[in-house]
Amino acid sequence: MSHIVYSKTYTTPRRPFEKERLDSELKLIGEFGLRNKREVWRVKYTLAKIRKAARELLTLEDKDPRRLFEGNAILRRLVRIGVLDENRMKLDYVLGLKTEDFLERRLQTQVFKLGLAKSIHHARVLIRQKHIRVRKQVVNIPSFIVRLDAQKHIDIAINSAYGSGREGRVKRKRMRAGTGGGADADEDED
Repeated sequence: MSHIVYSKTYTTPRRPFEKERLDSELKLIGEFGLRNKREVWRVKYTLAKIRKAARELLTLEDKDPRRLFEGNAILRRLVRIGVLDENRMKLDYVLGLKTEDFLERRLQTQVFKLGLAKSIHHARVLIRQKHIRVRKQVVNIPSFIVRLDAQKHIDIAINSAYGSGREGRVKRKRMRAGTGGGADADEDED
């Protein structure tokens, strides 16, 4: 039996019908090919938690062991996922992070930026249909956060029809119709 996680992953806005916020959210959804507002709110919530932790640490003394330890942990984590530059490893810079910085690191955005997909929406479809792998692992979560060291290893999956896997269902059907269900149809079986 699976364990249920009770912690919230997003928070709804305090004012539901604020024009500027609605417009900015819609712009983000269009730019990054998101499914709904909840995906925006989820990233905003993550960012809010990180900023809150950074703000709290900034109130402590410079040489406070907790500030040094936890501060370094936050900074290292943000650098590893590629949200923060190596030369900007200070807690002050964490407060300057924007939602877009996190949305840029999504697998969906990276697949589009690398040119594996024709559009940001096509990227999402490719990921959901298990055509994309990161290193050797097929990933079908569009919101997967790509680390800096894994960015070079995003590729078409080995057994995908786009890669060197067997042809798709329609192509196999057309080949069968063209050859009359001859030997060709059997050869591409793995």
